Amino acid sequence: MLREIAHLSKGVILITGDAKKITRIFLNAWLSNGMTFLAEHLPFDVKYPGNVFIGSLNEGIEFDGYLIYNLLSRPKNERARVYEWIKEHSNKLILIYETKYMKDSVLRYGIKELINYLIAYKRETLGFERIDVYKFEEGRVVEKKTYVRRS
Repeated sequence: MLREIAHLSKGVILITGDAKKITRIFLNAWLSNGMTFLAEHLPFDVKYPGNVFIGSLNEGIEFDGYLIYNLLSRPKNERARVYEWIKEHSNKLILIYETKYMKDSVLRYGIKELINYLIAYKRETLGFERIDVYKFEEGRVVEKKTYVRRS
């Protein structure tokens, strides 16, 4: 399912758990295909910095993709405004990067109706990393896969 996400050209992906490494891999894959991104904040370096612009979502210029930073940590009225923006830009690739770990608790937020994929990253004890990937359709989980890596 991770390969499927890397080949997306549109859709909404929510990555939780401060997963810088996997987010960087996805972003570099899309940037290597010539896509341009607008990022509210970029918490890591990318291989193609010329294709990433830092700014507000309301820049007025269209980009191929957008990186929204810590959306679920914002006040409710600001989240609602961004949800509306996401609905208007559903034909674009939107990556929502959340530093807090959220998995099942995402289902309590209105974002569940908008996302196509949820990637929940967690560093477990004893040197394990766990990535839970959920595929959503119309606010419901239709597929789930778990990846575990020993570091």
